[in-house]
Amino acid sequence: MRRFAVVLGAALPVLGVTGAWAENVVIRIEAKRGGDAAAQTATAWAAQFPDVVTFPAGDNWVAIALGPMPREQATGRLAELKQAGKVPGDSFIASAEGRDLTPAGAAPAPTATTDAAPADTAIPAGAGSTFPQATATPAEPTQTLPADPVLNAPVAAADSAAPATQPDPAPAAPEQFFLRLESSADRAKAEEILAKWRQSLPEAGLWTLPNGRLAVGFGPMDEATGKAWLKAFRAAGAVPKDAFLAPGKDMGEITIIGARPELGAPPAADAAPVPMPPLQDIQSALRWAGHYDGAIDGKDGPMTQKAIAEEILRLRTSPDPASAMQELLRRREAWRAEAGLETLRDDHTGLELPAPMARLQFDRTERQLSIYGPKDGSGAALILFSQPGGQQEMLDLAGLVTALGWVPAPQRRVERGSITLDGRNQTHIGHAEGRVVEGMVQGFVLIWPAQDAESQRRIATEISDRLARFAPGNGTAPTDMIPAN
Repeated sequence: MRRFAVVLGAALPVLGVTGAWAENVVIRIEAKRGGDAAAQTATAWAAQFPDVVTFPAGDNWVAIALGPMPREQATGRLAELKQAGKVPGDSFIASAEGRDLTPAGAAPAPTATTDAAPADTAIPAGAGSTFPQATATPAEPTQTLPADPVLNAPVAAADSAAPATQPDPAPAAPEQFFLRLESSADRAKAEEILAKWRQSLPEAGLWTLPNGRLAVGFGPMDEATGKAWLKAFRAAGAVPKDAFLAPGKDMGEITIIGARPELGAPPAADAAPVPMPPLQDIQSALRWAGHYDGAIDGKDGPMTQKAIAEEILRLRTSPDPASAMQELLRRREAWRAEAGLETLRDDHTGLELPAPMARLQFDRTERQLSIYGPKDGSGAALILFSQPGGQQEMLDLAGLVTALGWVPAPQRRVERGSITLDGRNQTHIGHAEGRVVEGMVQGFVLIWPAQDAESQRRIATEISDRLARFAPGNGTAPTDMIPAN
């Protein structure tokens, strides 16, 4: 460690992490491959949010986002939306600068005299429920319209000029089911229970059962979907062991209305099984999404299984683990396409890695280090290191990183052949990783503005997963990176 301290005590880069980083950003909530699919999805999101935009994300992907808005506003809004379960759990903040933002097209407005109420106007319940009734203006003041069997809303009036024919009987509405979570005979206690459940399942509602008890329920859904998701919820420990699927007719009357949850359908019974991605890829993607902090070892341990089950509930795309993990990997690929990471090949250390070069610029080399400082006041910095050594040299280098303040007040995780440091203060987040690989200590330090923790975590994961050696490293600065005098 002493050989580093002499040089680096005076060589600490001016990182500029305290500088302002004012910019407009968007909250990236989803991505679709192809313009038609993206437009359809964006229109659906626009029914919930007034500021939905789309923009190209590379390789025929189109990103769907909210904004633009100042980063400070976006940070608070994203936290609130995630807490309320209104956006996917892996939604993140991305820069709006340089993007071709296109507002989502508004959905066609229904015609008041002919269209039934939209499908999310009310939630179907059992017989005798008191969900709000949706109404439409009849074509003639004296005409009585039949009720829609699902929404209890009037259906469209027939054209008076059309020939009188006997309409085909409407198919019976499928029976709806609810997850029964918990109940109480006391109204105040039941409302407390509902408030607790809405922290994890914000769509939950409260029913008065035929026997007078009050029950917290989550739904509606068809029976096959309900059975599959009940299994998924149990696997994640997200519902009580005695939770069960109840038909809507057994739920009584709604007391406090909830919302219709958006749950992906289970695979069809005759569909070919979706292959499970390699566990190592799953672990890495779970860490990228911020829901796994274990080893990336490809082992099917309880920590990995718990993270998979919890991620299924966050995504809500499918109760099938393989389908949900395929979707998680797809989301990560879509993020990579729009994150602006470039392959950095650093001749001085011999290391290759993905790096956010739009926010970094080469500063200098010092002995076994390559230092990249902030570009245009971005507040970001990257330090790469490579030297011969083993466990002790790795620990010495970690101590130096701490002493220089690159990772403030770090939490250390030390294993044989590897070390990870994480820390933050009011201005920046520091993350460092060191590994002993074939007699060399190699790794990186990523410094990032504190207000953009989501991007910091994901970029650190990308670097960690793809850091590789392409050359021995020769201790000389690459000629194409040395600033001109």
